Amino acid sequence: MSTTTVAGRTLSSLRDNRAFRLFWFSNLFFFGGVWTQTLVLGWLAYETTHSDFLVAVFTAVRLAPLLLGPFAGAFADRHNRVRLLIIAASWALVAVSAVATLASLGKASYWVLVVGGLAIGLAQSPSQPARASLVMDLVGRQNLSNANALNSMALNMTQVIGPALGGLMITGLGAPAALWVSTIWYAISLVALLPLREYGRVAGGHTTSAVRMVTSGLREIARNRLASTVLLVTLAANTLLWPIAQSFMPVFAKESLGLDAAGLGWMLTCAGVGGLAGSLVIAWLGDFRFKGGMFVVGTALWATLWALFGLSHTVAVSFVLMAGIGVMSAAFGVLQTTLLIMTTDESLHGRALGVQELAIGIMPLASLALGAFAEHYGVGGTTFVSAVLLIVALLVLTLWTPALLRYGWD
Repeated sequence: MSTTTVAGRTLSSLRDNRAFRLFWFSNLFFFGGVWTQTLVLGWLAYETTHSDFLVAVFTAVRLAPLLLGPFAGAFADRHNRVRLLIIAASWALVAVSAVATLASLGKASYWVLVVGGLAIGLAQSPSQPARASLVMDLVGRQNLSNANALNSMALNMTQVIGPALGGLMITGLGAPAALWVSTIWYAISLVALLPLREYGRVAGGHTTSAVRMVTSGLREIARNRLASTVLLVTLAANTLLWPIAQSFMPVFAKESLGLDAAGLGWMLTCAGVGGLAGSLVIAWLGDFRFKGGMFVVGTALWATLWALFGLSHTVAVSFVLMAGIGVMSAAFGVLQTTLLIMTTDESLHGRALGVQELAIGIMPLASLALGAFAEHYGVGGTTFVSAVLLIVALLVLTLWTPALLRYGWD
């Protein structure tokens, strides 16, 4: 297979679909803003408090809007999804501008960072069901895996650029300048969405209240063994490992590896490079058959690499492990959404993705619990134990629903 053919197959959804191309560029800049401000605000919170627990509190508050997932999913099932994303990008632009202004004036105390993180989280998290379900509207079922992988690639590209740029700007220009970069990226994301206002159709013609939509959706999902198991894997991963990735990387950088802000940025860039590579592989595979097996095995390998990372105190080894973590995170991150959409009815997609967002929303509480544990036992030991527990959870869930491991082979 020639290089041109490989590239064309990998980028097919971008090459052949102008609407998805605009959506992808909007995601690229939106998540560029997310990654830059995540690093900067997390670094500022740690520099202000020097407390593992208070950094976890900040992360918990920033991620708290994830708990709105089921209602955000109901809105995505009954309202124009593009309009919802335009509102989210506009809110993000305003919220980050306010925090950047206060930081520029030297008034970004810890509690300002907490409130700012909450405001920014309200732009990001509740929009995710609309963002994820819009992909199917734009590309159809056959190209769903390719398009989701390309979206994950955009996320990982920003994870490569955003943290490195944020870390370098903290070191060279200061945190306020890095926050203003996030503001610019959110503005570009908003502009890219505007031509898509004719898209974002609503499936199912729902007229009942949001509460009834949520309860009926939960009942349907509970009866679906495959979808329920995918969601339980998401819940386990976001209870045990994602809070560590979101909360404790500044702590790993300073306490375990002796890195400054630029070093933290480069470490996260390694994860982004790995994630980009993993997403490209899944995009190239396209509508491949063994999605369930890759999801389960890839998530288990991801947890194994986290366990090794928790034990490492060597910069070079940690950077290599972080790149591997990024590669394996693509199997989890891309396929959890793809499998959830493929195993549920189209009229239920927004609410199913909203429940996924709720499962991800365990992170604020998990961050607090893991932060308290890390305060006493260290982030390395906490990470190792959490990774082993996730591997055990995957084994139990696979035994409960062996059809997930085989999903896509038939």
